[in-house]
Amino acid sequence: MTSAPMSGRKAQAARNDELILQAARAVFTADPGAPIAAVAEKAGVGISALYRRYPSKEALLQKLCGDGLKLYIEITERALAEEGDAWEAFAGYLRGIVDGDTHSLTINLAGTFTPTEELGRDAARASALATAIHRRAVGAGVLRPDVTVVDIALLFEQMASIKLGDEERTAQLRHRYLALVMDSLRVPPAHRELPGPPPVDEELSARWHPS
Repeated sequence: MTSAPMSGRKAQAARNDELILQAARAVFTADPGAPIAAVAEKAGVGISALYRRYPSKEALLQKLCGDGLKLYIEITERALAEEGDAWEAFAGYLRGIVDGDTHSLTINLAGTFTPTEELGRDAARASALATAIHRRAVGAGVLRPDVTVVDIALLFEQMASIKLGDEERTAQLRHRYLALVMDSLRVPPAHRELPGPPPVDEELSARWHPS
């Protein structure tokens, strides 16, 4: 059974909401102290339209981080449902979280707003799932037993901190360094061809030039 199409007004509201969330993520991960008006400007919507959906910056930050937690849960549950090779399931989890870029929110927004009860429940669920997939990989003998769940969380933050060039180049480099990390995590250690070319001096020095 297919759902009925949304009315024009509802469809426009949904489009505006998506624009607002995309803009909020970009604005607040770049500058957590930015005003909510900067989100409206980047999204191309009126400030009144933004406030109708999110009455405060706090509410918008809660929504962003809530969506990030739900994405983390979805990716981890999907990896845990994999019944094949234990390492490939764990590697798929690592790649999925890096692609989802949920830890950019952690790096930039932790401590900038008051978590809700729902966020607390989702955080507990995400933590339990992270422990479960870690325990399964260690139990299968494919992940170094001296690597902890917290180690993995901080590795995700390290991957999220890599930003060089445009989004495509950033994603390529994150996966390059994730591949290096995974080779050191695996039992026995693996040595594979790394994805993407290494960064060059010009890419690094370009960060010092005004955009």
